[in-house]
Amino acid sequence: MQKVPSATNSLPPVEPTGWHQYLNQNMLICVALGFTSGLPLFILINLLTAWLKTEGVDLKAIGLFALVGFPYTWKFIWSPVMDRFSLPFLGRRRGWMFVTQLCLMAVIMAMGQLSPKTDLMLIVWLCGALAFLSASQDIVIDAYRREILSDNQQALGISLSVNAYKFSTLVPGSLALILSDHFNWDSVFIFTGLFMLPGIITTLLIKEPRLYGAPPKNIREAVVLPFQEFIQRKGVANALLILSFIFLYKLGDSMATALQTPFFMELGFTRTQIGVVAKSAGLWAGLAGGLFGAIWLMKIGINRGLWIFGVIQAVAILGFAMLTKMGLSVWMLGAVMVADTFAIGLGTAAFTAYIATTTDPRYTATQYALFSSLAVVPRTFFNAITGYIVLQTGWFGFFIICFLLTIPGMLLLPKIAPWNAKKNTQTH
Repeated sequence: MQKVPSATNSLPPVEPTGWHQYLNQNMLICVALGFTSGLPLFILINLLTAWLKTEGVDLKAIGLFALVGFPYTWKFIWSPVMDRFSLPFLGRRRGWMFVTQLCLMAVIMAMGQLSPKTDLMLIVWLCGALAFLSASQDIVIDAYRREILSDNQQALGISLSVNAYKFSTLVPGSLALILSDHFNWDSVFIFTGLFMLPGIITTLLIKEPRLYGAPPKNIREAVVLPFQEFIQRKGVANALLILSFIFLYKLGDSMATALQTPFFMELGFTRTQIGVVAKSAGLWAGLAGGLFGAIWLMKIGINRGLWIFGVIQAVAILGFAMLTKMGLSVWMLGAVMVADTFAIGLGTAAFTAYIATTTDPRYTATQYALFSSLAVVPRTFFNAITGYIVLQTGWFGFFIICFLLTIPGMLLLPKIAPWNAKKNTQTH
């Protein structure tokens, strides 16, 4: 069995003190790269579907476009390439970032020059390329962020990145749609593509992170050693425990939100009430929850955050069960959405920080891609059966099931994240 190379010749990131913990250059980098990371995904989710609908594409065909999102689930397959190879400019992380960002901007702009009526198959291929490039950009951005932040900074850095990621939806989901009422679609896509420039400029200005040990010497090392290190860290049983926890921790709340809009509509809320009260309040509450959770985590540590935020996240699901009994109450709708999205923001801050600190800095791209891919499996596959569950149990029973599904992940916490462990103890 091949020996995992040592990383003892590298120093960890220097940790700021005082107010510099919250406002420093690395945190601003997280914001800029988070925005750039989210933009392509929301183009696929928001702008693409609006464009196809406007151009008269059949709804069934539009629905099938969701399948182009598979690269986000399988990105760990090619992540070892980005750990192994460095491009001949800008370094291992920045080089890949720069290339994927340039290609993303080109694909976004090119897509709008086509016509869905005559070039639909070519658009499908471009959407696939967009998803692949976006997932590849995520791999290297996640690795870069992990490497420039200390373990204690991970929660805040990831929270700022995720919030910027969510905020980027306003470009393709709002601004671009408004512009489409006044300009041709080709101009709209060119304008939207230009929003990749902040990320490109950031990539050119930032520095390459510290190197933890020697990079893999060949592609075999790049594929084998990250998994070998993870398994050898504390044994096969512990590795399976970690993977089970990553799969289970967000399963309940992911399923609870899968059919949120149809649930509200069945209760009798209008689309305007859903849009203004539920979605708007939910967006800002989620952003606040992520930021508050990250700052709190810097005080209490990731382990205790997983316990506290996990409980809050589970209890918030019961608000939907209460809403099924109260019926048509706009105030209750707003309260439930604020509570749920705030709780999800808290839980996501702790969960993503845990994933980051579970990676070995020598194999950040590969291990982070594996863990984050596993984390979205419930959203990709299990959410597909939620409609069948509702038909069998009704909405109240469905939300009780979602609440119960949060318990298995919580039961793993004594082994995964002991309450009394030192706050900054690394998981590797």
